[in-house]
Amino acid sequence: MSMQANLPDTFFTESPHFGWLIILYFFVGGISGGALLLAGLVRFFGRAEDRPFVRLASYLSLAGAVISGILLTVDLGVPLRFWHMLIQNNTGRLMFKWWSPMSVGVWGLLFFSFFALLASLGGLAEEGRPGWRRFRFLAEAPFATIGAIGGIIGGLFLAGYTGVLLAVTNRPMWADSSWLGLVFLLSAVSTSTAALLLLARWRSVESPSMVAWLLSYDRIVLILELIAIIIFVISLGGAVRALLNGWGVLLLLGVIGLGILVPLVLERRAVHDFVLPATLVLVGGFLLRVVVILSSEQVHVLGTQVLR
Repeated sequence: MSMQANLPDTFFTESPHFGWLIILYFFVGGISGGALLLAGLVRFFGRAEDRPFVRLASYLSLAGAVISGILLTVDLGVPLRFWHMLIQNNTGRLMFKWWSPMSVGVWGLLFFSFFALLASLGGLAEEGRPGWRRFRFLAEAPFATIGAIGGIIGGLFLAGYTGVLLAVTNRPMWADSSWLGLVFLLSAVSTSTAALLLLARWRSVESPSMVAWLLSYDRIVLILELIAIIIFVISLGGAVRALLNGWGVLLLLGVIGLGILVPLVLERRAVHDFVLPATLVLVGGFLLRVVVILSSEQVHVLGTQVLR
């Protein structure tokens, strides 16, 4: 049965029909951006023995950038035309529209990927892997410093950009709050930290002090994320009606309960056994994007009324 609710009359657009490929892109891109941000921060403020975590975070960011590019290209429907987003087909000039969030996002992803590649090449050379030692200069000053700064900027952009992209659309929920970019940014940082912890465990990279710092860092971010989500929901105003259904239950139980509160409790009680809480953080981060995207996708707009 359809439900009607009077919402602001700015909501007149049809749904962009974002599907699972875009949801995956938002999730993977967030992890990728947060990982390179983390790599830059640890390189600046960490110790020499923390370098293995910097390298893992760099590899994670590059893998995420590649997967993100593939997901975006496939979602175009005609993948072979992806280059039209970068180059004008009639003039051969660069296709950059500073007023278009989509165009800015494509070039931002390219900028991010460049620094993720540099960081990964430097990491491979630093490990002394055969065939990669020629890139050793990328792991040394001043190139490592420049790369870390670029990685932090690019990581912040990619981690928060997807939320900003939704906020500038003219859709219920997405356009009703200016907090969505911050929510996605904090979620990206928490999920990337969880992914890095799991990757370090899988690769047997051990550093008790670094793991303890990452867990403490993750707890702070999770608390900030919880606060940001609460503010986001409150700021929706009348549009919060779009969450008075199963999506709202999923947000409360899946994202906040399972993805934030339970990990906060488990991380504090079991410092050395972080596999379960880190996994739950990843699940919560994915569900957050599912709720935000699909709950608005299923709102149908007719004049000044919203039908669900």
